[in-house]
Amino acid sequence: MSLTKNLAPVSIDDVINGLLAYYPEADVNLLKRANDFAERVHGDQKRHSGEPYMVHPRAVAKILTELHLDLPSVITAILHDTVEDTHATLADVEKNFGPVIGHLVDGVTKLSKITFKTSEEKQAENFRKMIIAMAKDIRVILVKLADRTHNMRTLEHLLPYKQKAIAQETLDIYAPIANRLGISSLKTELEDLCLRYLHPDIYYKLSSKVAKTKRDREKYIEDVTALMQEKLKEYDLHGSVTGRPKHFYSIYKKMERRNIDFEQVHDVIAFRIVLDNITECYKALGVIHATYKPVPGRFKDYIAIPKANKYQSLHTTVIGPHGERIEIQIRTNDMHQVAENGIAAHWLYKEGKLGNDGQGDVEWVNRLLEWHKDLKDPTEFLETVKIDLFAEDVYVFTPRGDVKEFPYGSTPLDFAYGVHTDVGNSCVGAKVNGKIVPLKHKLKSGDTVEILTSPTQTPSKDWIKIVKTSKAKAKIRLYIKSQERTRAMQLGREMLEKEFRTYSQNLGKLQKTELFTEYLKKRGAKTLDDLCIYIGYGRLSPAVVAHAVLPQEVLTQKQVPEKPEEPSIIKKIFESATRKAEAKNAITVENLDDILIRFGRCCSPIPGDPIIGFVTRGRGVTVHTTACPKSFESENERKVDVKWNLQVPVRRHVKIRVLSHDVPGILANMSQAIAGCAVNISQANIRTTKDRKAISMFEVEVGNTEQLARVLSALESKKGVINVERVRT
Repeated sequence: MSLTKNLAPVSIDDVINGLLAYYPEADVNLLKRANDFAERVHGDQKRHSGEPYMVHPRAVAKILTELHLDLPSVITAILHDTVEDTHATLADVEKNFGPVIGHLVDGVTKLSKITFKTSEEKQAENFRKMIIAMAKDIRVILVKLADRTHNMRTLEHLLPYKQKAIAQETLDIYAPIANRLGISSLKTELEDLCLRYLHPDIYYKLSSKVAKTKRDREKYIEDVTALMQEKLKEYDLHGSVTGRPKHFYSIYKKMERRNIDFEQVHDVIAFRIVLDNITECYKALGVIHATYKPVPGRFKDYIAIPKANKYQSLHTTVIGPHGERIEIQIRTNDMHQVAENGIAAHWLYKEGKLGNDGQGDVEWVNRLLEWHKDLKDPTEFLETVKIDLFAEDVYVFTPRGDVKEFPYGSTPLDFAYGVHTDVGNSCVGAKVNGKIVPLKHKLKSGDTVEILTSPTQTPSKDWIKIVKTSKAKAKIRLYIKSQERTRAMQLGREMLEKEFRTYSQNLGKLQKTELFTEYLKKRGAKTLDDLCIYIGYGRLSPAVVAHAVLPQEVLTQKQVPEKPEEPSIIKKIFESATRKAEAKNAITVENLDDILIRFGRCCSPIPGDPIIGFVTRGRGVTVHTTACPKSFESENERKVDVKWNLQVPVRRHVKIRVLSHDVPGILANMSQAIAGCAVNISQANIRTTKDRKAISMFEVEVGNTEQLARVLSALESKKGVINVERVRT
C-alpha cells in the first residue's frame, strides 16, 4: 500500500482521452479552448515545485475525469484559478465559455476565499463551508475536492508549517466532505496524505511495518481470494473478489481508539465481492458466513438501508484462515460505482446535459442543488439555513453557534449529556429554535438547542429509552445503578440492625470484631456496605448473617430458628408474588418453585436462549437473554441463576422481520413456509417501500430456538425473500 501517485505532468490530451472514455460526445474543442485560455492568462506563473502552473489545473481536470464528471466540471477545473490568480475576470470567463462554467468558476473562487475567523468559531465555520460549497451547485465542491487532492499530492514543496496547516484543514473539512458525498477514492487518499504530514513519524513507521509484512499479506490475500471465488462458484455465483490492506489512516485510528500497537491490529485486510444483482449479494453473504465464522455485532446491511449519500453494501467481519479477522464488503457493480465515486456516479451525460442515471436518485441530487441560501452574514446563515443532508447524522447548534454532531434520532437529552454529565443529569427540558420541547423530541439538522436544568432533577430509568448516544445511556445507567445501590444499602442496613436488636446487639460494635471481618471476606464483601447491599437486594438473609457472626452464647439467649438455607430469603421475598397454579414453571430459579417468573419484553427469550434472571423485591424474577441490553443495566447483586425447565413445554411469541421483493404471491408463500414448520402466526404486519420492496413483520409462537431456526431457514429459501431476521424489541 503506497500513496505514491504517478505525478508526471498531465497533458491536455490526457484529459481529453479521459473524458472521451466515458463521454464520447463531449465537445473537446471547448476543452482545448479553455486550456489555451488558461495557458495564456497564467503565462509564466510557476508552482512552488518550480513547474509551470498549468501542471496543476490539468491534473485537477484529470482527477475529475476519473470521477466521470461532466464537461462543464472538467473545463472549470482547467479555469478554476484564472479569476483568483490572474488578470482574467469572471466576465471574461462567462463571455468565452458561457454562464454555466462562469457560475462554477465563481463558486470555486468564493469557496477558496472562505477562512476561519476565530478558533471558537472553527466548528461552525467548518459546517458553514460544507453548506456553502453545496449551495449553488454540487459540482463546485467536487472541483474543489479534486483541487485539494492534487495540492495534497504535491504538498512536499511547501514549508513544514504550511504543510501542517493545509493537512489539518483537509482532515477537518475536505476529507469529511468527500466521505459525506460518498467519494471513498478521494476520502481515503486525503486521509492518508494528511497522516503523512500531520504525524510523519507514525505514517512512516506504519509504512515500514506494512512493507515488512507485504509478502505474507499478498500471499494471504491471494489464498483467501481464491478460496472465496471457489466457494461462490459452488453456488453458481460469479463475481469479482479482491483484497486490499486497509489504508494507513484507518489503521492509525484503530490503534488510537483501542490504544493498541500495530501488531495487535488484526483486521488490516479487507475483501470486496462485486456481483451482478442484489439477490446474489445476500446469497454470497450466506456463503461467506457458512465458510467463515462471523464476528457478532459486526454485520451491517447498507443495501436494505442505504447511507444518506446512497452508499450501499453488505458489511461483515469474519474469522478468516489462521484466526485472522477480515472485513468483507459485498455489493453490485452499480453499488461499487457509487461507493467509489459517490454523487458523481449518479450522473450520466446525454447530448451534453446533466442527467439522472435511472436509479431513482434525481430527487436527492435536486435537493442538494436547491439548498442555496444567499446569506452573507454568518449569524443570519446559522439562524436560517436548515439542512437535512445526512440521514445518519444530525448537526445541531449550541446557542453560541458551535456545531454538535449526533446520531440520527437523538434527543435534547443526548445533547445535554454531550455538553456535560451534570447538565444531562439535571435536564428538565429544552428549547429548540426558541420553542420549549419535551425530552423525547427528535432533533433535526440545523436546530439550535438550549438545555433547561433544575437542581432538583434526577435521571429516570425511562430516559434510557429516549436517548440515542452510548455516552448518554452509560451516564444514565451509572446514575440509576448508584441510586439503586444506595437504596439497597440503606434497606439492608435497616434489616440487619433490626435483626441484631432482637439479640440486644449493636451493629456498629459487631462490625469491628474479628468474626465479622472474617465473614465479610467469606462473602466476598469488602465492606459492611457491600454486605448490606446483598441483603437489600434480597440475595442474603439478615438471619443468616446473625447466625454466622454472633457468638453461640448470644444466640442461645433467645429462641432462634435453625440456620436457614441462604436461598430461602428469595422465597420469603416473593411470598406475595407466587403462582401456585403454575408451580411447575418453564424456568427454575436456583432450584426453587412457586416463584413468579416474568419474561423481559425487551428481548423475548425462548427456550434455548442463554438467559439470566434479576431479582425485583415483591415482583419475582425477570428473565432476560444474556445479550439483552437490560442485563447491563442492573447490579450483579440482583442477578440469580435461572435455567430452562425442559420438562415443561412452553410456547413463546417471537417477532420475525422479512425483507422481500414486492411481488404477487410472496405473502402467501411466506405464510405457507411458517405453517409448514407447525408454527402459528399470531400477528402479521406488512408494508411496502417506494423501491418495490416489502417489509413483513410476523409474530409467531415457537417452542424453542431450534424451531425458530427452521422457520427462519424456510423463509430464507423462498424466492423473492432478501433477508430474514429475528427482532428483539
